[in-house]
Amino acid sequence: MKNLSNNKPVLIIGGNGKTGRRVATKLAERNIPSRIASRSAATVFDWNNESTWAAAIEGTSAVYITYQPDLAVPGAVETIQAFTDTALKLGVSRLLLLSGRGEEEAQRAERVLQQSAAEWTIVRASWFAQNFSESFLMDGIIAGHVAVPAHSAKEPFIDIDDIADVVIAALMNPFHIGKLYEVTGPRLMSFAEAVAEIASATNRDITFQQLPPEQYAALAKSHGVPEEMISLMMYLFTTVLDGRNEYVCTGIEEALERPATDFTAYAKAVAASGVWEEQ
Repeated sequence: MKNLSNNKPVLIIGGNGKTGRRVATKLAERNIPSRIASRSAATVFDWNNESTWAAAIEGTSAVYITYQPDLAVPGAVETIQAFTDTALKLGVSRLLLLSGRGEEEAQRAERVLQQSAAEWTIVRASWFAQNFSESFLMDGIIAGHVAVPAHSAKEPFIDIDDIADVVIAALMNPFHIGKLYEVTGPRLMSFAEAVAEIASATNRDITFQQLPPEQYAALAKSHGVPEEMISLMMYLFTTVLDGRNEYVCTGIEEALERPATDFTAYAKAVAASGVWEEQ
C-alpha cells in the first residue's frame, strides 16, 4: 500500500455529503490532501456517467466510496463492480466502502470489494443520528412534529463523526485493510425515543407519529418527492427497519479503541448549535 504522505490526494466520492465532508475536514487537519468529487464539485463525478470516473480517480492514493442514493437501489452492485474494476486498472487499490446494515444489496456490494484485488475496508453503518439534523427528519424536528412509517423496532443510531473517525483510522493505518467494521451507536432506541431525547435536549414539545406506509408514501408524493426516492424510503422504513437490525455492534470500539458516541451527547451538541430552533 502506498503511504498517504506521498501527497497524492484521497478521493472522496460524495465529498459534500454528511460523511464525506467530515472525512475531508479530518484529512485536512492531518495535512493529507483530498479530492472531493460529486456531480456539483470541481471534480465532476456521476455514478450514472462512467465517463466521469477515470479523471476523478487518476492520481489519487485511495478512494472513500459513498454511493448515492443508496446501495439498495437497482443496479448499484453492478456499478460498484465497474467502479472497482476501473480503480484497479488505474492503479488505485486502496478502497473504503460505506455500506448499510440489513440490506441484501449492500452486502452484495461489499462482496464485490472483498472478492477483488483491492486493499479494502468496509464500514457497515446503522442509521445516522444526523438524519435528524442534516437530512429528511430535520424539518419535522423544527416544526415540532415527526411523522414516519417506522416500525416499533429499535435502532442503534450512530453519530457520523464516529464513522468519519473510522474512515480516517483506516486510511492512516494498513492494519485496517481487509477489515469489515459494523458500526452502531451504543444503545437501541425507537424513533419515538430518539425524538423524545431531542425534545428534552431542545426543551421543546416535539411529537412523534407513526404513519401507515401508504399514507406516508402519499404524503411524500404530494410534496413532490420523486417516485424512486419514495420507493427507497419505503424499503428502508418497512424492510430494513423490520427488526433485523435490532442489536448493537462493537465496530467503533474495534476500530478506534473507544466507545461509540451516545445519542444523548449527539442531541445535546446539536441542540446547542441552534439548528433545531423553531423558525
